[in-house]
Amino acid sequence: MILIVAGVLLVLLKLLEVGPVADLAWWWVLAPLVLAFVWFEFLEKPLGFDKRKADHLEWEQRRKERVAASFADLHKRDARRARR
Repeated sequence: MILIVAGVLLVLLKLLEVGPVADLAWWWVLAPLVLAFVWFEFLEKPLGFDKRKADHLEWEQRRKERVAASFADLHKRDARRARR
């Protein structure tokens, strides 16, 4: 994500011709965006980062289901106690 932000900032500075970035070649300005593309398309999967994210999302879904089930049980118990 940092590479994308840096790339967008460099492109904006280059287009607006601000400071020393105006003198840089376009290769240097676009390099962070190319590196971000390579990272997300080719390196993230072999290193397992996408699997970790999927595992985290699955774990988060299970946690939400447990919390919802706990509150449902709590409401059932409260309703039984109110009937007594």
